[in-house]
Amino acid sequence: MKAIVITQPGAPDVLQLQERPLPIIKDNEVLVKVKASGINRPDVAQRKGNYPAPPGASADIPGLEIAGEITQIGQDITRFKVGDKVCALVSGGGYAEYCAAPEDQCLPIPGNITFEEAASLPETFFTVWSNVFDRGGLQPGETLLVHGGSSGIGVTAIQMANALGSTVYVTAGSEEKCRFCEQLGAVKAINYKTENFAERIKELTGGNGVNVILDMVGGDYTEQNLQILAEDGRLVLINTMKGKDVAVDLSLVMRKRLTVTGSTLRNRDVAFKTAIAASLKQHIWPLLTAGEIKPVIFKTFTPTDAAAAHQLMEDSTHMGKIVIKWA
Repeated sequence: MKAIVITQPGAPDVLQLQERPLPIIKDNEVLVKVKASGINRPDVAQRKGNYPAPPGASADIPGLEIAGEITQIGQDITRFKVGDKVCALVSGGGYAEYCAAPEDQCLPIPGNITFEEAASLPETFFTVWSNVFDRGGLQPGETLLVHGGSSGIGVTAIQMANALGSTVYVTAGSEEKCRFCEQLGAVKAINYKTENFAERIKELTGGNGVNVILDMVGGDYTEQNLQILAEDGRLVLINTMKGKDVAVDLSLVMRKRLTVTGSTLRNRDVAFKTAIAASLKQHIWPLLTAGEIKPVIFKTFTPTDAAAAHQLMEDSTHMGKIVIKWA
């Protein structure tokens, strides 16, 4: 099979298309002929040498989400059969023509969704559900602030929270991105380059603040996030693009009874990811099927253009997901 390989840590051009042997599946896995692979920031970090694959995952073939057709099943498989169309969250190896995936991390592709659209779902949907709804405990009627509203995570969080009855605010880096986020369902998008997001959130909420913040920025955003959380608010961290070392006023955390939490998904075990998949199938897949939540693809690349796909991700000019389409 052909696979996009990290030939050495470095810039996007270290990604090269090479021949690799087919994966050997375990008893609880299926082999998927990949039609499309989603691009995510952890892939970029792995390419740079900053985010090594967990034990058992491909060390030099990145890719955490795939969509395609099952061509082989392990002996313990009960829910899927050869020929089924699925999307799946994987721990690595997704940038390839074939990929092994645990059965319980696979979800059926709704009939109204293409392979490219389906490949944009697993990583962001699993991440948002786990962090916003499980860890953050967002409830209908509560307010959510999402930093990076036009990213793949952002567009998923906007749609998911809005569909489940919450009010969503976001930050984004241009007026075009702000309007894009509002069209997806954000009540207000704040251009962080021209406005102070903390002051705007205070104005928009009448000084009450928001119940949950999903933050992939970290750094100097952290103190401002704590200031604009409502009492009993929850700050959920999923990345630290502006730095991991911060100084905060802990008395503010105690006084407002705040919760500061966060997670990474890739190194969690199959049982943990299985539980998220079950929640998504119950609560979110019907909304996808009904068209109330829609995949948002910004651009699709061929496997030979994987370096350009990574460069686009790093440039942060995209609005929605970046996908590789296999022939």
